[in-house]
Order: sequence, then C-alpha cells, then structure tokens
Amino acid sequence: MGSKKKEIALQVNISTQELWEEMLSSKGLTVVDVYQGWCGPCKPVVSLFQKMRMEVGLDLLHFALAEADCLDALEKYRGRCEPTFLFYAGGELVAVVRGANAPLLQKTIQEQLEAEKKVLAEGRERKGIRDEALSDEDGCLSHDKDNGEDDGMASSGKTCTLAIIKPDAVVHGKTDEIMMKIHEAGFDVLANEERTMTEAEVQLFYQHKAGEEAFEKLVHHMCSGPSHLLILTKPEGTEDVTAAWRTLMGPCDPDVARREQPDRAVAQMKQDHVCEVPGNLPRTPNITME
Repeated sequence: MGSKKKEIALQVNISTQELWEEMLSSKGLTVVDVYQGWCGPCKPVVSLFQKMRMEVGLDLLHFALAEADCLDALEKYRGRCEPTFLFYAGGELVAVVRGANAPLLQKTIQEQLEAEKKVLAEGRERKGIRDEALSDEDGCLSHDKDNGEDDGMASSGKTCTLAIIKPDAVVHGKTDEIMMKIHEAGFDVLANEERTMTEAEVQLFYQHKAGEEAFEKLVHHMCSGPSHLLILTKPEGTEDVTAAWRTLMGPCDPDVARREQPDRAVAQMKQDHVCEVPGNLPRTPNITME
C-alpha cells in the first residue's frame, strides 16, 4: 500500500531562532499568531485561516505560531494577553492586528497580500512598519496617541483581561451559568478555549503564589481537568475592562463577598481563589472562577 501524502500544517510552529529566520526569508506574506504559553494560540481564527488558504493557495500566503517566551525577537510581546497577529513580508513587519477580530484579520490579509503581489510583480516599494504600541507599558493597547493609528496598525480598539473557569466548575456543569453572568454584565468574549493546563503552565501563571503553603495544592487542582480560558473585553466607549471585571467579582475573600456583597459573582459562585495577575501581565487581572 502506498504511503499517504503528508498533510501540510496550516500554521508552522516557530520555536527556534533558526525557524524564525527561515520564516522571515520566505516568499510572500506570513501571518504570525504570537501567543503566551499559559493561554495558547488563538483557536477561534483557525477556520478563517483555513478558508483563506483554500482561496489563495500555498504560494504566497503562510501562517505561523510563535510563543513569545521562546524567541528573543518577541520579547516585548511577552505578557500581553490580547491575541496579536504580526504580518511579515520580505523580512519586514508590514502590519499588526490585535484582537480575535475575524473581519479585521481577513481585510488586513487581503490588503497586505495584494500589496505584496505588487511588490513582487511590479517592483513596488514595500512599506515596513514599527509596532509603536510596544512602547506602551500600561496595557494591551496604546490609547494615548492623538494622531490616529499608524499605517499598518490595526486593532479591535479594545483592552482585554483574562479569566479562568476552573476544572471543578467545568466538571459540575457551571460553565454556561458563569458565561451567562459574564455576558449579562456586558463583557464580550474574544476567545474561549477549553483545555487542561499543564503543570508548567499553572506554575508560571501562578508564580506570584509560589511561596504560599497551598501552592502545590493549587497547581494540582488547576491541572486536574479542563478549564475554560477566556479573554474578555468591554464594548468601545464603556468603562475600563479591568475595573469593570473587578467590580463584577467583588471582594477577593469569598466569605467577605458573601457577607458584604452577596449579589456579586464571587459570592454567588462560592469561589475559593480570586487572584491578582502575575507581575508579567501589567494591569490585567487574572481572576479564576469556580
């Protein structure tokens, strides 16, 4: 029996500097999903990438995955919770999209691919960019510019925060109830991934609790089954998502929450752990819910 033809992966995993350099030298446009190890790649956009790959073909459009912590070139992207997509052509950064915004991603891919075709066919100048948002240390996005977005920069226009629905909530069927409360509170879910976190991921994610007596118990608990990792945002023009999420959750201590604010999410869900985010995620709360 003849061997089956090896299937070409949709997204190439770039895990070394050598592979990064190889990606930069590839012909055409490459869209790199830059992700954090504790939350993984952005899965909601995979179907869009598959569709565009089928429409365009393999010659000039490529997709890749790169964990920020594994590559020196992505050092400034470490700890950024919002999905980030970098567009490279001819070894240059030509566009950036932040957020799991499928229509914006599709539009940017089409525009950059058309521009790259003209560069290759007609010798036009390629317009490289610099990701100015990397100079902003206060959040996932830069909102302090008065002159609008830079060329090649695209964003969903939203800051974001991270929440985890813990394994015991998932196994007891509380996920839908928690999701409903999140939506009722006016949050949008940019990404929702259900998976079991590895021990290394949990230890990294909760490294700010490493010195606590119950740390090992917490790690074991978080690795005991699937969790839901949620990236949340609020509609443009509303209050800050960080402050809004903290208000929804109420006091961190569940006993205090049940006594003082029984209507808040922490009290209603009888949560055991409400944690501030590790230091490498500036101004983004990591709140885990049961």
